[in-house]
Amino acid sequence: MVAVRRLLPVAAAALLLAGCSSAASSENRLRLGYLGNLTHVTPIIGVANGFFARALGSTPLTTQVFNAGPAEMTALLGNQLDAAYVGPSSALNGYVKSHGEALKIVAGATMGGAELVVRSTIGSPADLKGKTLATPQLGNTQDVALRYWLSQHGLRTTTDGGGDVSIRPQDNATTLDQFHAGKIDGAWLPEPWASRMVVEGGAKMLVDERHLWPDARFPSTDLVVSTTFLRDHPDIVRRLIDGELATNDWIDANAAQAQKTANTELKRLSGAALTDAEIIRAWGEQQVTDDPLASTVGVQADHAVSVGLMSATDLRGIVDTGPLNAELAAKKRPAVDDAGLGAKQ
Repeated sequence: MVAVRRLLPVAAAALLLAGCSSAASSENRLRLGYLGNLTHVTPIIGVANGFFARALGSTPLTTQVFNAGPAEMTALLGNQLDAAYVGPSSALNGYVKSHGEALKIVAGATMGGAELVVRSTIGSPADLKGKTLATPQLGNTQDVALRYWLSQHGLRTTTDGGGDVSIRPQDNATTLDQFHAGKIDGAWLPEPWASRMVVEGGAKMLVDERHLWPDARFPSTDLVVSTTFLRDHPDIVRRLIDGELATNDWIDANAAQAQKTANTELKRLSGAALTDAEIIRAWGEQQVTDDPLASTVGVQADHAVSVGLMSATDLRGIVDTGPLNAELAAKKRPAVDDAGLGAKQ
């Protein structure tokens, strides 16, 4: 069935919550959220090229596009989404806020693709004291990463913009404009915004987040589903994952065409296409993956707790690799590990 696509601003997503109904999740359809970033290339291309629609068959698909993960999680917790591509920190926050009831991480999507980019005069963490940096939204994956990294270098931050380094959570397009205007000194951003800051704004990369993780592997985007939807429609979840596998296979086999398709869709979503230099640079900073890299989830949670953005909680049950491993087995591919974060015993 042909996908129906809607661009949903963050404010509009919040307004939708007032009319939510628990009965909605039982309907035979799929409401999918994702971000208009290159780190969400799997859903961007999966929707645009029809991989998701073909896998879902007669199940109608509607999509909503957000600026950052926390707003997306608000929609999922408010029963306005059945599934969402989202950063791990946002998924963790949704899990904690719902006392472990609302969602499951069922697959990966992208690893890498996040950087701290700054003015050329900044050469070390010490140079950031007294500076202003931006992130996509308070509590999102890059926001947590920046605050934690600064804390490891002895730099204090607060959620209201105080401390040794002022952090300004805001829309990514606003961040680029403010960097041009000299109002901020840098940002920890997902692709393609980090590359746009470098190519358009003259920023330089201070931190490639891949270098902070073992084997340079960390998830920037995961696929999460509503626990209720997974219980009621495991077949639809498996078909969505099948669509993801097909999408990522195509991306890996057709890099040049995938870049063109992604750029066309980014222009449709944001109103502006990337330059060749931007798309090439951004593409090289990330990689698609079906594996949620579950061993990193606990580490991400520890980071969020340490900077005061999340309370400690038992994470057992946040990951369900069953649907993904079933699809991988059907294709004679190796299973992925849930790192002990599967169903509670």
